[in-house]
Amino acid sequence: MDFKQNQKINQVTEETLVVGIDIAKRTHFSCFVDDRGRILQKSFSITQSHQGFESFYDRILKALREHGKTEVLVGIEPTGHYWLNLAYFLEERGIPLVMTNPMHVKRSKELDDNLPTKHDRKDALVIARLLKDGRFSYPRILKDVEAELRVGSTFRSKLTEELGAVKNMMIRWLDRYFPEFTQVFPSFGKMALAVLECTPFPSDLYQKQPDELLVMYRQVEGMKSPQKPKAVRLIEVAAHSIGVTEGRKMARFEIATL
Repeated sequence: MDFKQNQKINQVTEETLVVGIDIAKRTHFSCFVDDRGRILQKSFSITQSHQGFESFYDRILKALREHGKTEVLVGIEPTGHYWLNLAYFLEERGIPLVMTNPMHVKRSKELDDNLPTKHDRKDALVIARLLKDGRFSYPRILKDVEAELRVGSTFRSKLTEELGAVKNMMIRWLDRYFPEFTQVFPSFGKMALAVLECTPFPSDLYQKQPDELLVMYRQVEGMKSPQKPKAVRLIEVAAHSIGVTEGRKMARFEIATL
């Protein structure tokens, strides 16, 4: 046990109300214990709403008065993002929030009844007893610029992931219906997207002249100067395409959507 562990244990004294919360999407469960792990309040539900949070806060204040406590330590087992709303609510009221390791919760729940079963009421007590032993860590509650950067960074990562998925779907589509397309356009540039919007199938290019295609592609938003050599090459490879010709009605809808 290192020095930091001792510091955490020393935080929980006879004056501390220890609150364990099992986080869920709609309804959390909480349990109150003292510094020795004795139950002061059996597990009860907390609705994920303003009214539910206020009711929970009132319960904490009431328990502090009834049991002569002056400090409170609230701990959770982090579950996705569902804990954030409660974390900000408690921070506004000056109540510290800490986190327990999910693996510690999983291994500790068998100590009471020798059963590893998952139960929200049971887990709340297990979490509370882990807290009084100093088995917790401190989460970073982001604010201001840090919060903005975190949200923006997460959103950007999701968009990048989704964009990659869409590109892969487009490549699979081309492999089926126009495999020669990549000989002309190795990447999805502006002209490549204009071609897929206006003439996605090799049959769409049949008996077309390069200048005719250029006029068509210029009408696509953002496409100002399509390259004639690529239009010529596109007509050439389309004439000998091995692309699938069945199911093109829905395939055209698919590539337009992508």
